Amino acid sequence: PQKKPATEQQVAATTEGEHADVPPASVDSILSAGKATLHGHALTDVNALLAKAENADQSAKAEIYKELGDIWLQHKQMAPAAYYYTEAAKLDNSEKSLNFAARLNSDLLRSAESASVRVWAAQQAIAAYEQSLKLNPDNDTVKMALAAAYIDGTSQPMQGIQLLLGITREQPDNIQANLMLGQLSIRSGQMDKAQERFEKVLSIEPENTEALYFLAEVYKSKGNKQKAIELLEECKRIINNPQ
Repeated sequence: PQKKPATEQQVAATTEGEHADVPPASVDSILSAGKATLHGHALTDVNALLAKAENADQSAKAEIYKELGDIWLQHKQMAPAAYYYTEAAKLDNSEKSLNFAARLNSDLLRSAESASVRVWAAQQAIAAYEQSLKLNPDNDTVKMALAAAYIDGTSQPMQGIQLLLGITREQPDNIQANLMLGQLSIRSGQMDKAQERFEKVLSIEPENTEALYFLAEVYKSKGNKQKAIELLEECKRIINNPQ
């Protein structure tokens, strides 16, 4: 019998299990671990700024938190940096600062070794993106980044999938939303749906290397190795990077 196409709920269930039962890291544990790596003047500067922030008003506190974020970033401590930039952005309440902080957390979500830190970073990113969308509800770039945070960092991927589907309903030709939905379809084994998404992108941008690459993966999974090779050769020609 023919298999019924998977629903969006089934796609969500596929990704949901990846983050089940992983508690987020605590801010205290993140800051304590970060402080253990600081020495000398850097630790002195951090403690001085924290003391200064205790009696500061909202505007001054936002600037102090940005300074703290700068120090942590200079010492390549991404989690404490993301925390303070996010706190500063919440106080500042500007699109620019909120999106910067959210992107930093999204980067941490993809790069952190600890699963609990990744879940914490996702929560931070979601809070900042959602606050940014209150300021500009029509920013599709932020909507897609928010969707990715829900899908890649929480046990509620359906919220992210619905955001992407909402974008494609209003803008069927949206390249990035179709690419993301196509990749999700691959993750959940919906190769026919994935093929439709990537072919849609290539009908608009014939040299979109991401669509070419993932469409090749779809054909490979279906056993059509020759078509996969043709697509990968085309992708290689466009990228033109021997490595």
